[in-house]
Amino acid sequence: MDNLTHSLAGAILGQMGLKKKTGLAMPTLIIAANLPDIDAVAVLMGGQGHLAMRRGITHGPIALMILPIILWAVMVWFDRWQQRRGKRPAGRLPVHKGWLLLLAFIGTLSHPALDWLNTYGIRFLEPFTDKWFYGDTLFIIDIWVWAALIAGMWISLRREKRGQGNWQRPAWISFTAICAYIFANGAITGHAEALMHDRLDHRAPVANSADTDLAPIVVAQPVPVKFWQREMLWRHGAVYGTGWFSLGSGLSAPSQTSIHRASPEAIARYSAMDENARAFLFWSRMPIIAREGGEVVIRDQRFLDPRVGDRFGVRLKAAGQDKDEDVPSDRLKPAAQ
Repeated sequence: MDNLTHSLAGAILGQMGLKKKTGLAMPTLIIAANLPDIDAVAVLMGGQGHLAMRRGITHGPIALMILPIILWAVMVWFDRWQQRRGKRPAGRLPVHKGWLLLLAFIGTLSHPALDWLNTYGIRFLEPFTDKWFYGDTLFIIDIWVWAALIAGMWISLRREKRGQGNWQRPAWISFTAICAYIFANGAITGHAEALMHDRLDHRAPVANSADTDLAPIVVAQPVPVKFWQREMLWRHGAVYGTGWFSLGSGLSAPSQTSIHRASPEAIARYSAMDENARAFLFWSRMPIIAREGGEVVIRDQRFLDPRVGDRFGVRLKAAGQDKDEDVPSDRLKPAAQ
């Protein structure tokens, strides 16, 4: 998820009452909730190499054990440093080392829990395995989650400032509402994917397509704002397509199929040819390899929106052996809703 969501999640945990357990509780929770994203420095690498670095080692079990301890040590040092200089706020609660360490772990663990919920993916078992995991439940920036978190924080802080009793209650209501919202969105995704699988099971084979005996892959991708809708992405062997699902109208007919030629052999070949292609194909969940003029373009079916451009893609100069990727570029456009 985006870092505003992570920050608000840490803050709402504090406002639920955890900030009264120890001094520096609220900054610890907020910083910890963003801490695994230190891998964002990978974008300085240029190209697509950062895709292979993000949501990996810093989101895995070793980092999730070490990062909270580092943060805890820094916060304890900071409290003592302020005290030695006579700048420690008089109203701050004493630092309870045990509680502060626990809050550092709670805040840090909230990060992969939220990141798992979208289609981008997370490798939370890195470095033991580089397998990607996907929740397919929320869009990466969800304004309804923002609204619930901000409302809960604002009402809770206002009650606390006025000295009203049970100021933690709005934060708890916000937290409960978001949990229910996540559960409901997970159910929508599961229902949409089941319908699409059923549709594909009854779909006639596509002539001249390879690997049609493989089990279909279906992703119900959440979209901005309209949490009741899903963009349906599917593929069966070398064939792929799109569609839409809505709670009101159900599942639309899948788009016409196209051949994407992202065979295991092609993936291995392009991974060996170019380091950007290797990083991209390692990250890609639904790779598409196509010919556009004198170039071979590698994209991911999740990010075909023209507004994305080439931020999620690799262009390589086509060679003679690339003739199998001779797919018209208009086949790469996403289906209209």
